[in-house]
Amino acid sequence: MSGRVYLVGAGPGDPELLTLKAVKALKQADVVLCDDLVGEEILAYARPNARIVPVGKRGGCKSTPQEFIERLMVSEALRGRIVVRLKGGDPLIFGRGGEECAALRAAGVAFEVVNGITSGLAAATALGIPLTHRDLCHGAIFVTGHERHSGTTDWAALAKTGLPLVIYMGVARCEDIQGKLMEGGLAGATPAAVVCNATLADQRSIATRLERLAEDVRGSGIGSPAIMVIGEVARLAENTSGNRAAPRPQALHLPR
Repeated sequence: MSGRVYLVGAGPGDPELLTLKAVKALKQADVVLCDDLVGEEILAYARPNARIVPVGKRGGCKSTPQEFIERLMVSEALRGRIVVRLKGGDPLIFGRGGEECAALRAAGVAFEVVNGITSGLAAATALGIPLTHRDLCHGAIFVTGHERHSGTTDWAALAKTGLPLVIYMGVARCEDIQGKLMEGGLAGATPAAVVCNATLADQRSIATRLERLAEDVRGSGIGSPAIMVIGEVARLAENTSGNRAAPRPQALHLPR
């Protein structure tokens, strides 16, 4: 019997944002290899006798080696098992899904990618920020602040696009990113928002300006996992109360 691997996006955390296809894959799985950020409410969709294997990967912490994850996926599938590789967000957006697809393809293992809502979109939506707005921008840029090789991101070039930046894994380098964007010509008064644990009950967020970004992030105590949105669309943020369940104010007044 031949096995199969599903690379499944678990979305930003809220189990109600799972796709029907993701739930179906979990219900079939013999083995679930799950990321650190996947909650118990999502894992509850797996069969009671499914083997759950945590393979957490989080910046700044001890992580499961990527090569081990790929070998485990391949070996379990070759034993005829249905494997779900369960990732936060979407597998192919900063999720190393491309590497895992290549490993499975090279091993001759059948696989399928099941998309999930990426955290950059979910974080913006949680604050009421449209990432595209015909009066403000014609697109958005998703970029990671966690560079594999230092200095590979041309922040000055990104600043010159005038497009909103949705920055993943950038809180630890917030001050450096802020400085490089301003050096690249992005105005200090550019609106910015930061969201931690988007869509979850403990969601926290702030709204500020680029020139105060690092200072306000430090003052808020917000840490990873968090998304930063920088650009004019961040001016439209409504829910920055720091609590997902709190009433949303009518309008956001940026600090002066």
